[in-house]
Amino acid sequence: MAAKKKAVSTKAAVKKKAVAKKATAKKTAAKKSTPAKATPKKKANTKQAKASKAVTKKTAPKKAVAKKTAPVKTPAKKRPASQIGPVPGIAPYKEDRNEEYMNEKQVEHFRNILLAWKRQLMEEVDRTVHHMQDDAANFPDPNDRATQESEFSMELRARDRERKLIKKIDESIRHLDNDEFGYCEACGVEIGVKRLEARPTATLCIDCKILDEIREKQMG
Repeated sequence: MAAKKKAVSTKAAVKKKAVAKKATAKKTAAKKSTPAKATPKKKANTKQAKASKAVTKKTAPKKAVAKKTAPVKTPAKKRPASQIGPVPGIAPYKEDRNEEYMNEKQVEHFRNILLAWKRQLMEEVDRTVHHMQDDAANFPDPNDRATQESEFSMELRARDRERKLIKKIDESIRHLDNDEFGYCEACGVEIGVKRLEARPTATLCIDCKILDEIREKQMG
């Protein structure tokens, strides 16, 4: 009896093992049959994104940058060599180191400059008088009358300044006759040929003129 029980128990154990093996075999077969989930390739995608960005940068049209064009500077008109100061047609004086200041040649040179300058200003005055006489008209339009009056007033102001300048020229000619031309009225120093050619009616040297301008600024 004991031998029969052992045989039955061994058969049952064998059956259990066989059933367990079949169950494990089914599970492994099911695992193999289910498709594995595709994991996204992050690295490949990042490389492709970088490549696409680089392509778009290269192919994207560049924005046209408006270059700032620097304003063209018109060159200043050079004064001709034959013109000194305000008077054209008179060559500058060639000063010699050994010659005396305000000798006969220099006096004659500045006399020519002053007389030519005075003649030029007088011609401008005559031209203005003729212009005002010829162009004066009683326009029916008040705007036209206003523009004409403003033009005439500007010309009269300019002629008034020139009238005062003619008086200074006459004073300089008198200084030439009295041998007082070319010396500073404040300190008595020589004004200099170059400064007198630039401003023939100058009565102060450059230092006294600077001090005079500083005093005017302080007083004003």
